[in-house]
Amino acid sequence: MSEGALRGTRLGATSYETDAHVEMAPRQPISYDCPQGHVTTMPFSLEAEIPAVWECRCGETALLRGGEMPEPKDVKHVRTHWDMLIERRSIKDLQVILDERLEILRSGRATESAGRPQAPRKRKAS
Repeated sequence: MSEGALRGTRLGATSYETDAHVEMAPRQPISYDCPQGHVTTMPFSLEAEIPAVWECRCGETALLRGGEMPEPKDVKHVRTHWDMLIERRSIKDLQVILDERLEILRSGRATESAGRPQAPRKRKAS
C-alpha cells in the first residue's frame, strides 16, 4: 500500500487542511450607527465596496458612521391583472361583458355556455 493512502477515513469526516501558511486578506473595521443607539462593527476587505446602510440586530436600518443616507431607489410599479385588463378594454366594454355574463348566470344557462350539458336535478323522495 502506498504511503499516500489514508486508511480508516470516510467521506466528509474530517478535513486535513490547516490554516498554516494561509494569509488573510487585509481588513478594515467599519461601524454603523442605529437610530436606537446600537453600534454594529463589521470587518470588510480593503478592496470591498462599503455599503452605506446595514441592518442592525434590532431590525432598524443602521447608517454608516459619518455617512449620509442614500437616495431611495425608484420602485417599479407592479402591474396587476386589473392594470393589464384596462390596457386592453375600456370600462364601457367591461361593463357590457359583465352584464352579459350576469344575465347568463341568472338565467341558469351558465353550464350550457361552458360547453357542458346541464345535469338533471334529483328530486327529493318524500
